[in-house]
Amino acid sequence: MTRKTIGLDREAYDLLRREKEEEESFSDVIKRLARKRRSFLDFAGAWKDVPKEDLDRIHEFLQKNRKIGRERTANRLRRIR
Repeated sequence: MTRKTIGLDREAYDLLRREKEEEESFSDVIKRLARKRRSFLDFAGAWKDVPKEDLDRIHEFLQKNRKIGRERTANRLRRIR
């Protein structure tokens, strides 16, 4: 089996080490994490403790930025036509 050496900063190493099971190699950890798919349902309820006022501000911010993005895209398309 071919081996490769990779460099990790201290923070990345510590995060990887925390994920490592007792009998698992670092290669096994990386492969396990790389294969792990997140379901949309994994995030269900993640915002349940956020106050409604904050959610409203976030929603307003996202709507405003989507509008800006659509306008920029439309302007770019007009310029290239």
